[in-house]
Amino acid sequence: MKMIQKPYRMGFPLFINYLPAIILSTSLLGCGKLPEVSPTAPPPTETPSAPATEEVRSEKTRVTVPLATDSELSDLVRGNNDFAFGLYQKLREEESGNLFYSPYSISLALAMTYAGTRGETERQISNALHFILSQDKLHPAFNALDLQLASRGEGSSGQDGKGFRLNIANAIWGQQGYDFLQNFLDKLAENYGAGMRIANFIEAPENSRVAINDWVAQQTEEKIKDLIPAGAINPLTRLVLTNAIYFNAAWLSPFDEKATAAGDFHLLTGNSIKVPMMRQTESFGYARSTGYQAVELLYDGSEISMVILLPDKGTFDTFENTLNAELISQISKDLRRQRIELTMPSFEFEAQFKLGATLKKMGMSDAFDPQLADFSGMDGTKGLSISDAFHKAFVLVNENGTEAAAATAVVIGVTSLPPRVAVDRPFIFLIRDIATNTTLFVGRVMDPR
Repeated sequence: MKMIQKPYRMGFPLFINYLPAIILSTSLLGCGKLPEVSPTAPPPTETPSAPATEEVRSEKTRVTVPLATDSELSDLVRGNNDFAFGLYQKLREEESGNLFYSPYSISLALAMTYAGTRGETERQISNALHFILSQDKLHPAFNALDLQLASRGEGSSGQDGKGFRLNIANAIWGQQGYDFLQNFLDKLAENYGAGMRIANFIEAPENSRVAINDWVAQQTEEKIKDLIPAGAINPLTRLVLTNAIYFNAAWLSPFDEKATAAGDFHLLTGNSIKVPMMRQTESFGYARSTGYQAVELLYDGSEISMVILLPDKGTFDTFENTLNAELISQISKDLRRQRIELTMPSFEFEAQFKLGATLKKMGMSDAFDPQLADFSGMDGTKGLSISDAFHKAFVLVNENGTEAAAATAVVIGVTSLPPRVAVDRPFIFLIRDIATNTTLFVGRVMDPR
């Protein structure tokens, strides 16, 4: 059985959209200069530690009063949900085992990147991500949605006995000495609360990678570690946009640990395995239709829930083929509270993906093509393209509730780095007239003393 959580919609804010942590890594060549920060080169025989980072903030502050209409917010959520299950259909083609990811986090991170796109690249990302709204409406809508999510769980409990947590944070990591368009920085500051942290990708790429990974681990309470793999940050990197989300919530109706016992879990192969099965009889949201059952478990505070979709025996592949946002929307409407005797496994696992090929299949191919990509909204040039994207997720479900984290890294790089020339050995030189190409002088330097 795969657990497939339904997406957020007004009235049913659901589990899959609150999975923690996203990283968007964007390499780009800027036009001006950020404050110079001395690089911290890694020791030759030690793992580099994360360097302290200076932060440069836009003069703009995050908008704390929603500037999106209900209609715009509805359009945003509908588009995000379409992307969520379009992505599911692609990922299941690549993964035969457990599958876990955060479509909301991926949408949010790519939205920050989208703010810097133009032309055909902008159109393709809009189509792939199902961004229905125009740029001037989309980012305020994301901010409005984020403000709603930030209000969840007040006074509620977490899975670990502490308070409920749904923590969302954004940050931008930029190459020292380079400028980014002020409008781009302002847009991210106003709608995503993201300030610019100075990094030295050129001379200390590994230190920069460690710093970003450490930030993600901190924001996700150490559940997402080493998000960006070695080599993904290199001297071509110019900008990394990061979003981290952490979710921790107790069930509204916790399971009694004493009732948990080993039980059979039937695999699609026909074999059965013994796993810890949680049990309780309680009032849950429930729907029964042709080919499946659905059960909704509320978290403490009744603002967020997990929905379990259980295809009938022998119909898993058929049901999975039909899974889309429209079906999920219909199921959410069909759910009715009734007393259910529920048995389900406790589980914990991690998942990770390289999303580059998947996103290209979903229609945003130009963003990965150095000749076609247009991220000129970031720096005023067309020298940027996405090299790859990474996603990592963690989930723990037990008798008390759920802890989840996820992170995504989208790496954008310049097509080539400007050549570095060190005139530190004998050389020949000449002096010429440019207009006529007349050679005026020729020389050779063997020893400049």
